[in-house]
Amino acid sequence: MNSLAVGSFTVALGILLGAFGAHGLRDLGAELLGFWATATLYHFIGGFGLVALGSLQLVRPAASWPGIALLAGIVLFSGSLYAMTLGAPRILGAVTPVGGTALIVGFLGLGAQALKLGRPARQSP
Repeated sequence: MNSLAVGSFTVALGILLGAFGAHGLRDLGAELLGFWATATLYHFIGGFGLVALGSLQLVRPAASWPGIALLAGIVLFSGSLYAMTLGAPRILGAVTPVGGTALIVGFLGLGAQALKLGRPARQSP
């Protein structure tokens, strides 16, 4: 996965969804707008994590699994909140913590990959 490209497109989508929420959903109640705002915030956080991973991968080979976890986290966490805001059943909120956990795992993986920056790369025999 090209984490830099996916992250950049993810952040762009977050901007579009944030603008849609601010302008197209203003008639919803405060609770639903809060769901949308939280979804957008975590969408950005995960997207910037993907950009960071992609930037790291430009400097040195790094595992792609943190990016997969971040992307899954965005889809599950933010996606469930976006869906509930737009009328999906509240039971979908049970998926939200799974997405949050995936985001945490992704950022832990990103941190682990970043720690490897100071170490010399392994040479294949």
